[in-house]
Amino acid sequence: LAKHPCGGDIRPMSQSGSARRGAQSRFQRWAQALSDRLDQWPVAARRALLAGTAVVCGLLGLLIITAPFDFYAQCLFASGCFVAALVLRRVPGRLTILIMIGLSLTASLRYMYWRLTETLGFDDWVDMVFGYGLVLAEIYALVVLVFGYLQTAWPLRRQPVLLKSPPSDWPVVDVFIPSYNEALDIVKLTIFAAQAMDWPKDKLRVHVLDDGRREDFREFCEQINVNYITRDNNRHAKAGNLNEALKVTSGEFVAFFDADHVPTRSFLQVSIGWFLKDPKLAMLQTPHFFFSPDPFEKNLDTFRSVPNEGELFYGLVQDGNDLWNATFFCGSCAVIRRKPLMEVGGVAVETVTEDAHTALKLNRAGYNTAYLAIPQAAGLATESLSSHISQRIRWARGMVQIFRTDNPLFGKGLNLGQRLCYLNAMLHFFYGLPRLVFLTAPLAFLFFDAQIFHAAGLMITAYALPHIFHASLTNSTIQGRFRHSFWNEVYETVLAWYIMGPVLVALVNPKRGGFNVTNKGGIIDEKFFDWKLARPYIVLLTLNMAGLAWGLLRLALGEEGATTTLLINLVWTLYNVIITSAAVAVASETRQIRAEPRVAAQLPARLTRADGSVIEGMTQDFSQKGVGLRLPEGVNVPQGERVQISLFRNQHLSVFPAVIVFSRGELLGAQFDALSLRQQSDLVRLTFSRADTWASTWGRGQVDTPMVALREVSRIGLRGIHELFKASAMEVRSLLRRRRVTPSTLENVLDK
Repeated sequence: LAKHPCGGDIRPMSQSGSARRGAQSRFQRWAQALSDRLDQWPVAARRALLAGTAVVCGLLGLLIITAPFDFYAQCLFASGCFVAALVLRRVPGRLTILIMIGLSLTASLRYMYWRLTETLGFDDWVDMVFGYGLVLAEIYALVVLVFGYLQTAWPLRRQPVLLKSPPSDWPVVDVFIPSYNEALDIVKLTIFAAQAMDWPKDKLRVHVLDDGRREDFREFCEQINVNYITRDNNRHAKAGNLNEALKVTSGEFVAFFDADHVPTRSFLQVSIGWFLKDPKLAMLQTPHFFFSPDPFEKNLDTFRSVPNEGELFYGLVQDGNDLWNATFFCGSCAVIRRKPLMEVGGVAVETVTEDAHTALKLNRAGYNTAYLAIPQAAGLATESLSSHISQRIRWARGMVQIFRTDNPLFGKGLNLGQRLCYLNAMLHFFYGLPRLVFLTAPLAFLFFDAQIFHAAGLMITAYALPHIFHASLTNSTIQGRFRHSFWNEVYETVLAWYIMGPVLVALVNPKRGGFNVTNKGGIIDEKFFDWKLARPYIVLLTLNMAGLAWGLLRLALGEEGATTTLLINLVWTLYNVIITSAAVAVASETRQIRAEPRVAAQLPARLTRADGSVIEGMTQDFSQKGVGLRLPEGVNVPQGERVQISLFRNQHLSVFPAVIVFSRGELLGAQFDALSLRQQSDLVRLTFSRADTWASTWGRGQVDTPMVALREVSRIGLRGIHELFKASAMEVRSLLRRRRVTPSTLENVLDK
């Protein structure tokens, strides 16, 4: 028998712990099996279960939400619910998530009921302005939370449908690659990849739609036998370009790729099967995946470690929309059946988000839309913060234009689930003003002593904390693979000031504003701090830091009866300092000296040296211009040596001449010589077009842990403050240098 050092048999304790772990494991397996069975239910049954659960929870919740509790009863109730949520979080399965959503909505709706019935007795106009402003922002956040749960509670998780008929029976597909101002080096990658798709060559028609009407594009398309389409005007921007191409093509299906989105060889075989299974299916969308970091990832050094801004939408929201037959067309990486598209008048031209509006029209016409959460194409993310903000402004303006001109709540053709999914997508872009309210609300009390909550501080804590904690914990459980906690606040803070104006203008006058093209493929030669874009964040950070200092002073002075309220507002302000300082960090643009980012991938490669010796190795990364290699240990190839690099696909081998430009032990960097068009095409087939290149890393990052995420955002916030002080010091030194050499001092120097 095993003995404890102090004596005694420890077997009973070990058996008890083992039995407990075994019971927990069995329960988790049962919960996962139940979840798997639920996921096999038909779509209609899943929708009915969600709707029924919502009704039952609503009726039961109505009694709980409105029940009057004193402080201690509220604390006891909230603690019990939160402990239940913490336990449930460890149990896998769809049923667990539905229960956690129910607990979260109970806490949030109970808070809002209390907020509206007990805390709005304002005494003067200052309290009234700040108080009602905050409660309106909270109502907006609650509506978006409820709709978000509806969208993400039960993703459909659609799987590909295999093509069972022989290739001779497969349909004709037109591939549209619209371009306006992108460089040929960027677009040719997409063109080569489109040609490489595994589809009968007589049924694959690749078209470059050049709204820039450039001679080098026309010549390139002629050289590689790709159809080149132009028009004599640029009316309706991208939508007009696509519609003109629809007039001169005839394929049964149209695949859309932005100029920088590179499809894999399997794209059509993965996508088309659903159209053949469902005659009413009009559009199938796949994720937008990026092989270069966006400005957040680049400037904060979080590429592939923290999910980017768009991963939640493509990883979870679109999959959830699919359950309600409300998948959005996103303009690229999608296939549309030509007949229903022409029935609704082609690609929508009434708004600047022509893609989402087109999907709305297709759903209104009674057609289905679908989402396949498997990355089958990848593109370039925006390089600079200014380009990123410009792109988001266009998206926000366009969604508000749809909200005004074709509101999904009204009109015929949509079911309730579709209406709410589309509505939530449009409401999302109204976050600018509420976000600014949340970032400044505690300052109203700290600076002006405004009583925006007419309630005791302890009661505020007892009702508000369960609402906040449950929402955070539930969203972390649902979104953990595609969005880390607190990062949404950083993204929204960076964009809030800039999208607020265009959104409000579009709400008043939806015809204002035009289409802007997002530049891709640029370089940033020098690191710099973007003072112009950072101004709103700096102002918010300064105000919150001043509020924090003033509040601490008031706390130290010991204001009678205000200690709890001061502490609540100080904690809130400290959180706002963390978020705004992280937003400041994003404005510190890092260098990007490569116009073509390298893609990390381990592929078998062979290096043939000038003396004929052959070395087997593995690639580390690749681009159109070169490749990184890892050779066996102890093998060295000097920098400057000319070599032949062979890459493989099945039994096919392609050889590319190159020169070694980097050599450190077994790690090499090789730059390709000028490649022929055939070699360029082969290189794309062997690298960017691989079916597993993008899907292998999709949704496989670190799962969210709220406290770890808070620590990470706080660390970045400290870095943002450091970058701000460093940039300020550089500006001061530059100003002093300029003032030191004035015209008068220069004249004196010349006289001497």
